[in-house]
Amino acid sequence: MEIANVIIALFLGSIGSVALAGLMLLLGNEKLEKVSTYLMYLAGGILLGAAFLGMIPKAISMSDTRQVLQTIMFGILLFFILEKIILWRSCRNKNCERHINAAAPIILIGDAFHNAIDGVVIAASFLSSTELGIFVTLSVLLHEIPQELGDFGILIKSGFSRSKAFWYNALSGATAIIFGVAAFYTLESLKSLIPYALALSAASFLYIALADLIPEMHRKTSFKASLSQVMLITVGILIIYVSLQLKL
Repeated sequence: MEIANVIIALFLGSIGSVALAGLMLLLGNEKLEKVSTYLMYLAGGILLGAAFLGMIPKAISMSDTRQVLQTIMFGILLFFILEKIILWRSCRNKNCERHINAAAPIILIGDAFHNAIDGVVIAASFLSSTELGIFVTLSVLLHEIPQELGDFGILIKSGFSRSKAFWYNALSGATAIIFGVAAFYTLESLKSLIPYALALSAASFLYIALADLIPEMHRKTSFKASLSQVMLITVGILIIYVSLQLKL
């Protein structure tokens, strides 16, 4: 496996998602809201499909089933704790409510850490197989775009200009490339760790889908919104299924 392919995938999954989200900022507010919402629905299905149809079966084929499932359980708990401590929470008053001005640095620090995890996810998937690497990169790209759009909104509301918000987000996204390349060389020499890296990666995908994206979807309860959600989640799962069947 050539490192160049991994670096391209890392770039697309990190800086690429920031750039695409940045382009969408050129849209009007109404269109931007619709596009980011539909991308979020699709990302939910992509993440579930990547975890259950690709990453978990691959990890199980390379290691003991019980150990893989235990790693996934540990990973979900780990990401819950990390989300509490770093990514989304900032306690500045007795009710532990987030203020928009305090949110900007927390978002940037949290994104840098989250993107580093994405880099390890992509590297581990490519070390397993090229096919897995391709649709894991697609999964990361799709779930990052709506998240980056949300981050842009928070940074701009915190007083950042659009250009400053873009470059700060791009800088936090660069951690995916750094940690991804490091993981590629480390995991290559420690192949026995690859199934557990995949299991932790699957845990991160499941956590994002089930703890962040799906609860956000439940905020819209109309029949039209619910139908769109079911359809796009299904489409996302089918994208992964078809990719696996065709062995892209």
